Amino acid sequence: MPIRIVFMGSPEFAMPSLQALADRGQANLVGVVTQPDRPAGRGRQLTPPPVKTLAQQLNIPVIQPERLREKAAMQQLHAWAPELIVVAAYGQILRPAVLDLPVHGCVNVHASLLPRWRGASPIVAAILHGDAEAGVTIMRMDPGMDTGPMLSKRSIPIQPDDTAASLGDKLSLLGAELLVETLPGYLDGSLQAQPQPEEGVTLAPLLEKSAGVLDFNETAEQLERKVRAYNPWPVASLPWKGGPLRVLRSRVAAGSGAAGRRVILDGLPAVVTSQGALVLEQVQPSGKKPMSGRDFLQGARDWASA
Repeated sequence: MPIRIVFMGSPEFAMPSLQALADRGQANLVGVVTQPDRPAGRGRQLTPPPVKTLAQQLNIPVIQPERLREKAAMQQLHAWAPELIVVAAYGQILRPAVLDLPVHGCVNVHASLLPRWRGASPIVAAILHGDAEAGVTIMRMDPGMDTGPMLSKRSIPIQPDDTAASLGDKLSLLGAELLVETLPGYLDGSLQAQPQPEEGVTLAPLLEKSAGVLDFNETAEQLERKVRAYNPWPVASLPWKGGPLRVLRSRVAAGSGAAGRRVILDGLPAVVTSQGALVLEQVQPSGKKPMSGRDFLQGARDWASA
């Protein structure tokens, strides 16, 4: 008999794991729990989370509680009677009443090499801190924040041009692959979860939108990492003519002068930092589409003199 599984996840990162479970003949996906539809885009239209859209395509029942502890949500979970709950970037903390419900507990696809980068923003944190590699850990969840014992992990190198978006795409596929490789041994008891080491614990807290505003008292290297780490959200930016100038791609160059001074280097807009200069290769002015730094300068003749 296929094992009864409830899947919990919300963003695009979770979709490959849901699809991989659906493709496995040994799994009976009895339900999906995801976040409520939220306003998105310029029109602020109500938009379903990507996992909901996929679940509907797979004909899997979906619930979207504002809080998982709501009575109706808990009643539905009990009615589904899962033997295992699989979680991938769901976005809510699971209480003991949920963690203890399935006989095989709750297994999480976490986008870091635990115990490094526990928390809500592990991919961003890995890029921000200049890590050489990132990865995925399959773990059995406990009441703590990503503190549960580990079943498996796998790493990949972080490329110099990786953004949170590109690295997240790679890790979502890696996580799905590792999940379906790990579950058979976990379920038959041949794979035992191992406690996380006490050394090497770091935290990756939830991002605030304000984090994207660049501070040129930092070094160009730090700011270049922020540009990549904050793409696609909250997106790095600096003030320009009453609105934010979003920085979508950048590089480090030699530069000197007062931190925050705007200059032109190799025909591109740049800003001097506490160490070096940040060259803006692709930007998005407020209310406009993304454009190259060269195209931006065509309409910003006063960039270096303002």
